[in-house]
Amino acid sequence: MGDDDFLAERFEAHRTHLRAVAYRMLGSLAEADDAVQEAWFRLSRSDTREVGNLGGWLTTVVGRVCLDMLRSRKSRAEESLDAGAPVPAAGADPEQDALLADSVGVALLVVLETLTPAERLAFVLHDMFAVPYEEVAAIVGRTPTAARQLASRARRRVQGAPAPDADLVRQRQVVDAFLAAARGGDFDGLLEVLDPDVVVRSEAGVNTGAAAVASGAISYARLGRTGRPALVDGATGLVVFSADGRVERATIFRFVRDRIAVIEGITDPADLSRLDITLG
Repeated sequence: MGDDDFLAERFEAHRTHLRAVAYRMLGSLAEADDAVQEAWFRLSRSDTREVGNLGGWLTTVVGRVCLDMLRSRKSRAEESLDAGAPVPAAGADPEQDALLADSVGVALLVVLETLTPAERLAFVLHDMFAVPYEEVAAIVGRTPTAARQLASRARRRVQGAPAPDADLVRQRQVVDAFLAAARGGDFDGLLEVLDPDVVVRSEAGVNTGAAAVASGAISYARLGRTGRPALVDGATGLVVFSADGRVERATIFRFVRDRIAVIEGITDPADLSRLDITLG
């Protein structure tokens, strides 16, 4: 086995842990995968012969990557890989995605969205993954005492936040199930979450009926990776941002008896400018 293959094998042993860290930091499976891949890029370019705890080193790297992503929340500019280093496969298991999402919970992710990037990092790394404050401090560029204060503020907000509206939480779960089924090409799974008379409306036209909508649902797979959860005019939705931070697409979901009854896609700039959008 070559050095690159051995390094890739060692990295794979830590992938599940790193992905869990990144997901709790970012609240997005797609962005979590990007952060983990960036950690691999950095590992493949680094001399780690003196690194005694590779898992800790990688956790620190993922923390820094996630902090940058939280601060920018812009389209990701992915770097090219060095030619000599193989790329470990990204996580693409819908069942594992669902397990990871369930392990965090929608309610907690909603609260985490209210924290500053530094507070979120300190809380996630220390309280969820027992990373020492000294290491958290190195990532956020603060003293250990300041890192402790960041985590303490975050902890108070998490513990004291009111529970999100139960209907909105359930609706978000239904949307997540719809997107997971679209990514996996699961026709039966799509029918389970779509109202029989579902209507899809967009500037391109109207589509009706669960079977017809499910047949074309693969088009929502990309939306599931690029869209960020949001309340759009008070309804459960997703928004997609352009590279310069403008909202370029909004999708609104409306429900009947816990099934998606209306999917409305909005891309017209004038219409988008009139929407009330709250991320998370």
